[in-house]
Amino acid sequence: PKTNVVFLKVHKSASSTVMNILFRFGEMHNLTFAFPLNGGSQLFYPRHFMAKFVQGFSPGSAPQFNILCHHMRFLHPEVQRVVPSTAVYFSILRNPVQLMESAFAYYKGTSSFSRARSLEEFLRQPYRFYNPKLGDSHYAKNLMTFDFGFNPDGDVTPKRVHLMLKAIEASFDLLLISEYFHESMVLLKETLCWDLDSVVSFPLNIRDSSTRSSLSDSMVEKIKKWNRLDWEIYTHFNKTFWEKIDRDIGRERMRREVRALKQRQAELADICLQGRGSVSPKEIKDSSLMPLQYGSAKILGYNIKQGLDKKTEHTCRRLVTPELQYSSTLYKQQFAPKRQ
Repeated sequence: PKTNVVFLKVHKSASSTVMNILFRFGEMHNLTFAFPLNGGSQLFYPRHFMAKFVQGFSPGSAPQFNILCHHMRFLHPEVQRVVPSTAVYFSILRNPVQLMESAFAYYKGTSSFSRARSLEEFLRQPYRFYNPKLGDSHYAKNLMTFDFGFNPDGDVTPKRVHLMLKAIEASFDLLLISEYFHESMVLLKETLCWDLDSVVSFPLNIRDSSTRSSLSDSMVEKIKKWNRLDWEIYTHFNKTFWEKIDRDIGRERMRREVRALKQRQAELADICLQGRGSVSPKEIKDSSLMPLQYGSAKILGYNIKQGLDKKTEHTCRRLVTPELQYSSTLYKQQFAPKRQ
């Protein structure tokens, strides 16, 4: 199994669920994480990543961290200072249309969205609300482009798009697609030589459907146009995603692998979860498993069954622990004061 991994956690793209997978694998195999200084939850995002943002990084020494997966704005040369050269780099993308709808609910308090009564109103005259000079404007336009380290307000010329896609391809070994989450996890498992249980997960940081808004065809087109660079990234890597599956796995085997993954997920839901699925925030009984509630989104969580044996309870709890709590637990483990 490969143990050196860089995951670019793109906002609102099922990346919290992927992060949980990396946390569990790292904890189980006693790997070191590149944590933000003082155990923060982001690597000084939205600034471009710098090696000095990592707790315990020392400039003179060889890269000594196994897993880098907290929110950052990607900058390859700096990342290379933190992880070994053998690291596998991957990220996950999402259709920019759904991503924008999600971001509008989640980042409602930001400068671009707070005054718009609806996403529709924002899209009618985006420049009434959007000011690229403000520090939180990146949440409102080409968010994936921004997270990959590029200028979200750049002109969309064929040359610029080509260079951006080539740069992403040069830095990343694998780009997954959140709409095909199970297929993505199978591809990840194959790339990292991990076993099935290492990539099984329950969806984390997901919204209650009552806070989702439906989009008309004209809004869909406006979103694509407004997030044109993101659309170029998404369509390109959606295509290479399926090409990789056809080349390395084949559709028939992929179907079998997905079936096995879903079956294992259902088994674990049966073992671990009360009611077998997610619940609204007010129904979460254990406050330590409460996900961060943010913007106007209602973020769902889970309840674990009572009376499980210790080992099973630990496994189940890790599967449903929200990222902030899990990150803080791992940070404390990694930087626990050494006993004299």
